[in-house]
Amino acid sequence: MFNRIFLFLATNLAVLALVSIVMSILGVNPNQFGGLLVMAALFGFGGSIISLLMSKWMAKRSTGAHVIEQPRNEAEQWLVATVRRQAEAAGIGMPEVAIYDAPEINAFATGANRNNALVAVSTGLLRSMSRDEAEAVLGHEVSHVANGDMVTMALLQGVLNTFVIVLARVVGRVVDGFISGNREGDGPGFGYYIIVFVLEMVFGVFASIIAMWFSRHREFRADAGGAALAGRQKMIAALERLSRVHGESTLPKQVAAFGISGGGMASGLRKLLMTHPPLEERIAALRQAQSETGGAGQRAF
Repeated sequence: MFNRIFLFLATNLAVLALVSIVMSILGVNPNQFGGLLVMAALFGFGGSIISLLMSKWMAKRSTGAHVIEQPRNEAEQWLVATVRRQAEAAGIGMPEVAIYDAPEINAFATGANRNNALVAVSTGLLRSMSRDEAEAVLGHEVSHVANGDMVTMALLQGVLNTFVIVLARVVGRVVDGFISGNREGDGPGFGYYIIVFVLEMVFGVFASIIAMWFSRHREFRADAGGAALAGRQKMIAALERLSRVHGESTLPKQVAAFGISGGGMASGLRKLLMTHPPLEERIAALRQAQSETGGAGQRAF
């Protein structure tokens, strides 16, 4: 827990330091609209890009993942060989393969470069899944890498962050000016900062809904990719296994969206903010694709 808090604080401090240095070098004045756009873009993309570049290191530190440099047993040999075969089939570089200690059935992929990524599985997955099911999970994660989902997600989050920062301040100035009677002064009043704070939270919710919609959409694509790499029946069996297991994920937030596990039943706003679709919907999508293609696999990357 303390490891994750430290990494979160370190990332945000790095973003603040980077933005301050860049704005100072460029002579950006955030009180002008052009300066506001630059500031918003730096803040909006800064956190996303830094998190992306540090994603492998942060994932290893926060999960305690052990990278398999030299397989120590038959299970590790199988993991490395399976990921290598799938990476070659997907047309990407060989990812690092790691195991992390966690009770739940889960796995994740991360990395800023599709040719230098990380694929990690939990000890719970190795204990609870058959080789066929584990192969499908690995195919799902390799497909995330092949589809460039980590980079796309970071760019989308950067655009949304920028939009939230700019729109909150533009609307805030309009509302503050209306409340103050459009009186000229040295700068915005105290009410402006309260309005901006509230608007950022409201717009942030809408931005999160968009980001999570994309997150759920790419899970369907990764499932299809896993089906293409390992076999559709193996992918369905893996998701069915997950649907029979109930437990909270221990993955840190920055990689949880790229884990195989997630997407329980929910409704209302909670459903809109889910990173994963319900497992029942993912299984149904694979079955529908199977019936439409007559059982033939279809490449998704």
